[in-house]
Amino acid sequence: MTKHHRITGGGGIQLHLVETGNSKGRPILFIHGCSQCWLAWGRQLSSDLADGHRLVAMDMRGHGLSDKPRDGYSDSRPWADDVNAAIQALSLDDPVLCGWSYGPLVILDYIRHYGEDAIGGVHFVGALTKLGSDEAMSLLTPEFLNLVPGLFATDVEASARSMEPFLRMCFAREISAEDLYLMLGYNLTVPPHVRQALLTRSLNNDDLLPKIRRPALITHGAEDAIVKRAAVDQHKAGMAHAQIHVMANAGHAPFWDDAAGFNRRLRDFSESL
Repeated sequence: MTKHHRITGGGGIQLHLVETGNSKGRPILFIHGCSQCWLAWGRQLSSDLADGHRLVAMDMRGHGLSDKPRDGYSDSRPWADDVNAAIQALSLDDPVLCGWSYGPLVILDYIRHYGEDAIGGVHFVGALTKLGSDEAMSLLTPEFLNLVPGLFATDVEASARSMEPFLRMCFAREISAEDLYLMLGYNLTVPPHVRQALLTRSLNNDDLLPKIRRPALITHGAEDAIVKRAAVDQHKAGMAHAQIHVMANAGHAPFWDDAAGFNRRLRDFSESL
């Protein structure tokens, strides 16, 4: 049974979360990437992960069915408050925080302000941990960076022209027309000003990564066409204790390209905590 929740996040905005799975299992809180929504995790929420885990996926502020304020994206505190609100409102006991792409930045916002006492571990997927500097941008592929200006376009047709190749770039395998148009739909509901605010943030978590003591798993698709493999080396340099899982035949969204393999490793990680 799928439950939909409305909770109050940072600054009083309303956040939408979806819950399924075993209410007595360890919680996994899924945090999607820029311009996505909870539906990105469909192959996890509907999988046998739900047999032993309490699965919760949040729509980040500005995304999905959560509020889309004009401001409130540049500072780390509101993002941290959003994650804390999800943990507290749903009474998530020692959850694994699983973030994709932009999601790890939000997880790190949370850890910076709230620490690690309330969580069991972190799982970074196709992750960014810094943004805005030349060094950070060098970890993104030129092909993706060429699409970014179009993602900020206020004209719907122009935005869609950039969004479709961006979505195709997320996967190592061809996706069906049905899946593509579903993804286009929920990606294009995110206002351009939100995408611009997220992707023009300037932040660096190099100081924070070495302080993380909770177990960490870093998953990266071997064929990721958006975030370079060098990013994994950078994350590992900061979190020496982190486990590294490079998935063959998977792109920027390995949880979609090889859902069974992704879910199996996530389950093993969670059950080891």
